Amino acid sequence: MQNNKPLGKSLKASPVGRDGGAALVDIITLGCSKNLVDSEQLLRQFEALGYKVRHDAEEPDGEIVIVNTCGFIGDAKEESINTILQLAELRKENKIKKLFVMGCLSERYLKELSLEIPEVDQYYGKFNFTNILTDLGCEYRADLRLERTLTTPPHYAYIKISEGCNRTCSYCAIPIITGRNRSRSLEDIEAEVKLLVAKGVKEFQLIAQDLSYYGLDSYKELKLADLVRRISDISGVEWIRLHYAYPARFPYDVLDVMRERDNVCKYMDIALQHISDNMLKMMRRNITKQETYDLLQRMREEVPGIHLRTTMLLGHPGETEDDVEEMKEFIRKVRFERLGAFAFSNEEGTYAYKHYEDNIPQEVKDQRVADIMNIQQEISFNINQKKIGKQFKVMIDRLDGDYYIGRTEFDSPEVDMEVLIPSDTQNVSIGSFYDTKVVDATDFDLYGV
Repeated sequence: MQNNKPLGKSLKASPVGRDGGAALVDIITLGCSKNLVDSEQLLRQFEALGYKVRHDAEEPDGEIVIVNTCGFIGDAKEESINTILQLAELRKENKIKKLFVMGCLSERYLKELSLEIPEVDQYYGKFNFTNILTDLGCEYRADLRLERTLTTPPHYAYIKISEGCNRTCSYCAIPIITGRNRSRSLEDIEAEVKLLVAKGVKEFQLIAQDLSYYGLDSYKELKLADLVRRISDISGVEWIRLHYAYPARFPYDVLDVMRERDNVCKYMDIALQHISDNMLKMMRRNITKQETYDLLQRMREEVPGIHLRTTMLLGHPGETEDDVEEMKEFIRKVRFERLGAFAFSNEEGTYAYKHYEDNIPQEVKDQRVADIMNIQQEISFNINQKKIGKQFKVMIDRLDGDYYIGRTEFDSPEVDMEVLIPSDTQNVSIGSFYDTKVVDATDFDLYGV
């Protein structure tokens, strides 16, 4: 990624703001939690330099505004572009002094964005965003490499264990954006977790484009189980949760750690995308229908009570009504505790873009997604009803109106269901755990005391 510094335009900015106090830096994060980690690292650097920092403000108006973009699928790209355009108007009106764009969208479309939205002072990619500091005339603090200014509640954090992806799924632009898999060292991740524990973080979401591949590039063997075990051993780590595993060549030894360690949540986020052999082959998923069923059965057997989260992709070129019916049957049989679905987006540069015709109408794609989610809604309701009368360990995230909002070990922040506890409950502290009895349940929420 090359910078596109406009000729004659100085990027240097004073850490002194309009009012004579510290200048304000607004960072807006779009997309996934992996982007959020990058934003948090950048926030920490600015904070150390004496700037005031703010994240995801409703009306960003800092002297410096930075947009961390997503470029995964059509809807995400549209949101990123609209956000940049809105801020570009403020930049033209001189309501903000500097506007920078970083992240996946600008990694992928640097030249196009530079030409179409020239009001942006500078575009950066996904991996060179620390150049923002040096271009402003500041020094990057290498000693703060593992530190972040958390934008999450202070009791949980995301831990990015690798970047990139070596898979070749037909529909996915992530490898185009991020390149090949690069695992962080065990020691590096362990040190970061210890720093966060010292600041009061109790819950850790391990994230990557592909957790299953962790360690294979640098250690020449799958190391996810070793990593989880090492983090689990750190005093103060209460919950560890795993996100974005890949089904092919799955590291089965991580199931042993999950079963044996109380602070490793019985939760696995594993994106399966489809089940029919026809579609799995066209999607280049390197797994078959039977292998998928066998994998899920083994997970259920080796970790009793595990909650599985998955994602389904509808409307990929070549998908027939029979393929969709197979998916429906699969979902009814497996009964995933957590499931999302999205429609195929024909992304430039992908295998599907080059080799398949995107000939399924958008309304058909959307209807297929809706049908799958209707099935999942009923499954989720039935699973939740069976939790009434049972007791769970619940982490309290926040107070919202008439309820304290919490989660069980089976629920990740932002994406999963929540436990609602009446706000008049005595002696409840945000960021603490409580044994909670479920007294009622809806499709996607539990009510507890």
